[in-house]
Formats: sequence, C-alpha cells, structure tokens
Amino acid sequence: QVQLVESGGGSVQAGGSLRLSCAASGFASRTYCRAWFRQAPSKEREGVASLDSTGAVSYTDSVKGRFIISLSNAENTLYLQMSSLKAEDTAMYYCAASLTPYCYADAALFDYWGQGTQVTVSS
Repeated sequence: QVQLVESGGGSVQAGGSLRLSCAASGFASRTYCRAWFRQAPSKEREGVASLDSTGAVSYTDSVKGRFIISLSNAENTLYLQMSSLKAEDTAMYYCAASLTPYCYADAALFDYWGQGTQVTVSS
C-alpha cells in the first residue's frame, strides 16, 4: 500500500526558510516521478517542483532560485527546501507520486497524494 506523509510546514516570516519532507512507503521513489504541488485558498492546485527517475528537476517560475527539490533514496523521502519565502508562497503543500518514470505537469496524472502540510508566510 502506497503512502505519502508530509511534514515540516508551519508559519514563518517573509524571507525565512522551511524544509518540507514527504516520507514514502510502498514503492521505491527513485524509480518514479515525485513532485510538490500547492494550493492557496480559492486558487487552483499548481505544480511547484518535480523530480523524475533520471534525476531531472523542474520548477515553476515563481520559485526558481528559491526552492530546491531533492530525494533521499536511503530514506525514501522527498524534500522541498524553501528559502526567501514570500507571502504569496502561503498555501497547503502536497507531495505526489506518479507511477511513471517521467513527470508531467497535469496533477490529474499523479497517482498518489499526501494529506498536505500548511505553509503560512507573513509579510
């Protein structure tokens, strides 16, 4: 049974940093696409960062240079290091897994989702 469990969210002032974690069980993360999405109130869910089985990463433009996605194979855990946080980064953050080796932008193509962790950035 596949499970994704996020942690690490919280409240931080603008300019601060947070690291989100997503522990996976039931499959080997390194062989599939893993990604972080976020959803702010009254907005659509958007892809933030992704990491595919080849190690290729992708970021949405608004977080480039500030966020880093990484994977610990030993821990089977996906991370999102977030720095220089802005108020507009405030959202519920979800990790997701697609049982394909490559990543696609469409959230509907992801097979498994975590429960989400809230990130609130105050200005």
